[in-house]
Amino acid sequence: MDTILFGFLKFSQLHRSSRFILGHRRFVFEKLLGPSTTTTHSPFSTSNRINRSKMAACSTSPAIVSRIMRPDDANISGNVHGGNILKMIEEAGIIVGARHCNRYAGEEGRDPCAPSLVRIERMDFLQPMHVGEVAQLQADVTYTGPHSLEVQVHVWAENVLKGSKRLTNKAALWYVPVSTVTKGVAEVPPMIYSSQQAEEAGQKRYDYQKVHREENDHVMNNVIEHRPMDLEAEPHTVRYSQSSLIHLVNPSDTAIHGFATGGCTLKLMDEVAGITAARHAKNRVVTASIEATNFHRPVPKGSLMHLMGRITFTSSRTMEIEVAVDLEKMTNGGVTKERAVTSFFTFVSLGADGKPIPIPPLKVTTDDERSRFEEGKERYERKKAERETYKKLKVDT
Repeated sequence: MDTILFGFLKFSQLHRSSRFILGHRRFVFEKLLGPSTTTTHSPFSTSNRINRSKMAACSTSPAIVSRIMRPDDANISGNVHGGNILKMIEEAGIIVGARHCNRYAGEEGRDPCAPSLVRIERMDFLQPMHVGEVAQLQADVTYTGPHSLEVQVHVWAENVLKGSKRLTNKAALWYVPVSTVTKGVAEVPPMIYSSQQAEEAGQKRYDYQKVHREENDHVMNNVIEHRPMDLEAEPHTVRYSQSSLIHLVNPSDTAIHGFATGGCTLKLMDEVAGITAARHAKNRVVTASIEATNFHRPVPKGSLMHLMGRITFTSSRTMEIEVAVDLEKMTNGGVTKERAVTSFFTFVSLGADGKPIPIPPLKVTTDDERSRFEEGKERYERKKAERETYKKLKVDT
């Protein structure tokens, strides 16, 4: 009798294991190729979707990404290019966001979905990363709304020869999951928070970014006035240092939806901003931080991205560069241009010893430039106050 019971138990375990493996294989193939079109009923039909209230709250493990920095990752200063770090940060955000949003994909009628970057709340470059070091990124889901989620990413540089590690970057990004079936915005599974305070703090960040995005919707109808570099302009003016770039969106720039990835776009923006900053400072420059960045529209494969950078503000040690990206679609014999992305980059100029040096003051010549300068000054003062408050909190604790 014991032998029979043991055999029956073993058969049940094998049967359950085979069902799990087959189900996992089917899920993986559907993720890669889409749901089968041979079945008469799809579990991903829109009529069979569940709402957020019926989803169990879940906890998603962090996404850990590591890559050694090679010589082709470097900038002219020999450090790792800020644009490459931005691209890695966004990729880590996509991984953890996809894991969280697809926890219930294929179950109870939920579509598989891919996260789309809609906003960078802040990106800080704390220390340079060097060629030969290992970049280690950890991305965590820190807040979920009904149709969006916040991901925070920390980047460390590890020197495997010395056994040392240091924090180089911090970022906060917002993603929206897009169904791979309907191409519409999907629902986000709620998450489990470590405490009530953590949830309330996340809610405040969510409300802030929502209001800020709505306040900046007006820029969606603006387009760039494309102007080549003015070699006759006076040095240290806006016209002298402004830079532009036109980029064709190739398949290698896109993700699963056929749109340019946020990481690809950010890398191009960082390059344009860096050229603008270098022209003004007449020296080597590095990215210090990125202010709130809004992705207004997706940029499809085959379209053109028009990027323009112009300096808006200078302090004694920093300069702020505004970068705007316009989308150009060439369809039906006509050309349409729409605003796709807007952001503000902060750069510092480095001396021979690698330390920040004074920035030449910006010469404003028009009312529009003066207005932008004052707005940049307000952002600078706000960031400075935030840093002082944070330092005080660390001392008090």
